[in-house]
Amino acid sequence: MTSTETVPAERATTVQVSRVFIKAPAERIWQAITDPEWNGRYGYGAAADYDLSPGGDYRCYASEQMKRGSVEMGYPEPPDVIADGEVVLADPPYKLVQTWRMLMDPACGAEGFSRLTYDIAGPGPDGVCRLTVTHELGGMPATAALVRGSEELGAPGGGGWDWILSDLKTLLETGAGFAG
Repeated sequence: MTSTETVPAERATTVQVSRVFIKAPAERIWQAITDPEWNGRYGYGAAADYDLSPGGDYRCYASEQMKRGSVEMGYPEPPDVIADGEVVLADPPYKLVQTWRMLMDPACGAEGFSRLTYDIAGPGPDGVCRLTVTHELGGMPATAALVRGSEELGAPGGGGWDWILSDLKTLLETGAGFAG
């Protein structure tokens, strides 16, 4: 589901692309991405607020469960805002482009802002939409490793974008995400 492309250092661009097919209307997928009533129900349970105007704020918040889990696993309690950024383009319900910075991990936060694009295509005649997430991570090895996910991180399914999008698909198609 994820492919990583690395080009010569002079261009220093690493791009991760994740794609999932979801039997749901584009409007529901858009809502699940941008509405905190939905986006806190899948992935890592961290609700996010978007101001969908160009230059608008994006903020993702640690849930109480996330804070407890971090401490129980021996990590510091995460900050209230675990990721932030700015909306570059919002074209509901088909395209969202934003900057994105992970604040929960100091190494990732120090790397600065990456570019994240959600593209929703469809639905086709079968009612299925394609959601493609493209994360541009040039010069950001810690963030690239985090969003790629791995079994070493201890997340079910390896974590990262593939796990988040699979949980989103499950939530929209069944009414319950992985955790519930």
